[in-house]
Amino acid sequence: MPWPQAVKGRIKTGGDREIVHSYPYRSACPSTVWAELVAGAGEELFFAGYTNYFFWTQVPTFSETIRRKAEAGCRVRFLLGDPEGEVTRQREIVEDVALSVSARIRMTLGELARLGAVDGVEVRYSAPEDAANHVSLSVFRFDGDALVTPHLARLAGHDSPLLHLRRQGPGGMWSRFAEHAEELWERARPV
Repeated sequence: MPWPQAVKGRIKTGGDREIVHSYPYRSACPSTVWAELVAGAGEELFFAGYTNYFFWTQVPTFSETIRRKAEAGCRVRFLLGDPEGEVTRQREIVEDVALSVSARIRMTLGELARLGAVDGVEVRYSAPEDAANHVSLSVFRFDGDALVTPHLARLAGHDSPLLHLRRQGPGGMWSRFAEHAEELWERARPV
């Protein structure tokens, strides 16, 4: 018996099976989603946003959580834009907001400095030749989940859309975004 069209239209097949949820704005993603993904990760947390500063405002006790995760053997990485870089300066002109890109990066660096040296926590700046690719796409990985923000034209990250992806196998959207972030990480330089 063939499936009714109403059911067929609701069943995910192919690449869209990895899309858990989509949000028209990153800021529309509930803070509980961010907190649950951070708390649930046990192997890897990879924060490959250009500034990453909002984690300290979105996720309660974020510093303590990433410290505990790292001490328990979870790999924790932060890939940041260079606050002194040319792409950062250009992005500040484009966004034209009071809380500048370099200020947001410095906020993250300050929070990481307060965390102190913790084995398992790594911080790098994206390479100058990769900065334009980094500033236009944020990838946040939590083991097999990812939150991805493709940045739109003149909008700050919180005003750009967000996809919640869950890895279903090799070659899907999750893998493509994860590989992009890994490529940026490999060429990045330590802070």
